Amino acid sequence: MKKSLSLAFFSVLFISFFTSNAQKSVSKEMENVKVIFLDVNETLLDLESMKASVSEALNGREDLMTLWFSKMLHYSLVSVSIDRYEDFGKIGVASLMMVAQNNGIELTEEQAKEAIIPPLLSLPAHPDVVDGLRKLKAKGYKLVTFTNSSYKGVATQLRNANLEDLIEKQLSTESVRSYKPFLETYQWALDSMNLQPNQVLMAAAHGWDVAGAKEAGMKTAFIARPGKALYPLVVKPDFVVKDFLELAEKMPSVGK
Repeated sequence: MKKSLSLAFFSVLFISFFTSNAQKSVSKEMENVKVIFLDVNETLLDLESMKASVSEALNGREDLMTLWFSKMLHYSLVSVSIDRYEDFGKIGVASLMMVAQNNGIELTEEQAKEAIIPPLLSLPAHPDVVDGLRKLKAKGYKLVTFTNSSYKGVATQLRNANLEDLIEKQLSTESVRSYKPFLETYQWALDSMNLQPNQVLMAAAHGWDVAGAKEAGMKTAFIARPGKALYPLVVKPDFVVKDFLELAEKMPSVGK
């Protein structure tokens, strides 16, 4: 009995020591972070309702949804690479029309717009987002959205998702006519806020986004939404969490 109690006592001591050291390590790593940059679509907002409308436009082919989103990201990078910047929404519409054409589905430009734009502007926040962001704000962090979408579109999205009161500033790559993950977009975001890379944590549900932010010198958190994965050939993010509630638990209070 005494031996069992002694083992239990030392186990508790060991766990407490390990936990305390881990917390100190996180606090040290994050001691300069004052601002959290937040990606919007899929990270803050749930795309399920838009997936339904896009799938309907593609004759119910739900399997083509992922292909459409990947093609949209692909051609956003192509447009910047060839110096032919276009609005992200326009690229989304054009990409949907390409997917439809490649699969023998008749889809007009107007039908593609209707499938994407109205649902995109009215996406709800993921269930963890409001409470998670409130907890991060309570810990002293300034919350800033940083997205490839237009300023006008994001402002509407945040208002419709009841998030605008939690966000202190909105940044869009529209300002530099480029797209994440080009490194110059992250540097522009830092410069526009007069921040050094180690003062910012980028939170996103996209492996390519956290990879770009990490290469730009920021701290990073991968929000592991269902179906999302990290790109294995880059530096790992500082955090991998299931949602913003878990991120809020892991982040130390500002200045501590």
